[in-house]
Amino acid sequence: LQDQPALAPRAFFAAALVCLLGMAAALAFLWRDVAQRRRAESRLRTQMALRSAMERSVALGLRAWDMDGRLLFVNQAFCQLVGWSAAELLGRTGPGPHWPPDQGEEWGPPGDAGREGREVRLRHRDGHGLDVLLHTAPLTQPDGRQIGWIGSVLDITERKRIERLAAQQQEQLEASGRLVVVGEVASTLAHELNQPLGALSSFATGLLNRLQAGRIGADEIVPVVERMARMADKAGRVIQRVNAFARRQEMTRQPLALNGFVRRVVAQVHGPEGVALALKPPATDPVLPADALLLEHALHNLVLNALEWAGQGPSGPARVRVSWWATEAEAAVRVEDSGPGVPPEQHAQVFEAFHSRKPGGMGMGLAICRSIVEAHHGRIEVGRSATLGGAQFTLWLPLNP
Repeated sequence: LQDQPALAPRAFFAAALVCLLGMAAALAFLWRDVAQRRRAESRLRTQMALRSAMERSVALGLRAWDMDGRLLFVNQAFCQLVGWSAAELLGRTGPGPHWPPDQGEEWGPPGDAGREGREVRLRHRDGHGLDVLLHTAPLTQPDGRQIGWIGSVLDITERKRIERLAAQQQEQLEASGRLVVVGEVASTLAHELNQPLGALSSFATGLLNRLQAGRIGADEIVPVVERMARMADKAGRVIQRVNAFARRQEMTRQPLALNGFVRRVVAQVHGPEGVALALKPPATDPVLPADALLLEHALHNLVLNALEWAGQGPSGPARVRVSWWATEAEAAVRVEDSGPGVPPEQHAQVFEAFHSRKPGGMGMGLAICRSIVEAHHGRIEVGRSATLGGAQFTLWLPLNP
């Protein structure tokens, strides 16, 4: 009987101990849950801070809609782009005030993948237009269910302005190029047709005078008319070659012997009196593929320029020298004079169209020379003559086309 009362305190103590252990375990679990929740909240705050910092730093406008087209989110960059605040834009259904009504829906309907990367024009709050590039993608939950759309807006207004400016400049360059071509054609025709037309006029006048005087027979008329026909044929071929050259068509090159060609061209040039013109031919006769009529015009222009500038040198007699030679791959024709020469700072400008150092000059001669030489896949160089002291122009022409 004395043992029974002793069991009650022990049982109570055991029950209390179990309760204490349970409370301790509950507190441990609660502490762990609180710690996990604090860590989760800390990570969430870090992510939110990172997201906010990224939204503030990115220059790309971002927007999000639900499936009904209601605007759910806009970042600061998009608000700055269109001039409207987030409070004025969020919650709207359909196109916002920044969206021109003539461009359809602002938000991409389900499955409209073709709207990615489209260029549209937005409207700023103050009324001016904005060129932007839109990209749209589905907004989905982790289980794959789509809850809306998210889109990015890239401001390309400056790029479009530069593109339009570049297009305008290209049009101006093309117009200038057409003007240069017209000048090249006019200048080339004026020179090349001058000789055959002058010869035709002389033959026609002489033939008419002799016919009127009765001092010519029928057998003497035939050679004169044949020469007139040859001159007319040459004038026609000049026009055809110049037109083909102006249209940048591929030229028909024929083997051309430089010795006879250079001598013939130089003999046709008539410059000022008192200028000594010397030729320096090579020991061999180089032959290269070329269009003789066009190359004749280029060389004629260089020799005529040299004759006109030779007498304007600082001292000494007026002299011009024409030399030519050939290497393994190229043939060269050099024209030197005793004139004042070309200043080094103008070496690149002398070949530009409408740049002339002559009083009243059009500035087309050297530009045409360069075009002709480049059409032959060659090059033209300018420098100072080491022997005569004036300008030195060298044509380099390939021996193989």
